[in-house]
Amino acid sequence: MDIQITKPALAWFKEEFQLQGEGEYIRFFARYGGCGNIQSGFSLGISQDPPVKIGTKAEVDGIIFYIEEKDLWYFKNLDLKVKYSRKFDEIEFVYEEQT
Repeated sequence: MDIQITKPALAWFKEEFQLQGEGEYIRFFARYGGCGNIQSGFSLGISQDPPVKIGTKAEVDGIIFYIEEKDLWYFKNLDLKVKYSRKFDEIEFVYEEQT
């Protein structure tokens, strides 16, 4: 499973979470409730927690974007692409078939 963060999404994270770069973390995790579209009753959450056991990660500008091993089930063998929507001024998650 891969994580891809677009440049506009990276800028959004830096501003929204006041990220400076090296040694900072953004965690994507499965949470109960919300409006998810790949697992009924669950949605994707975001936090700045340091990792415990990384299942997959992407490092962009020194920032580690990751998913814990225990949350990989949520993605059903899909890759995660994080984009920025200018229209809504927020990030959006795109789930793509693994290549």
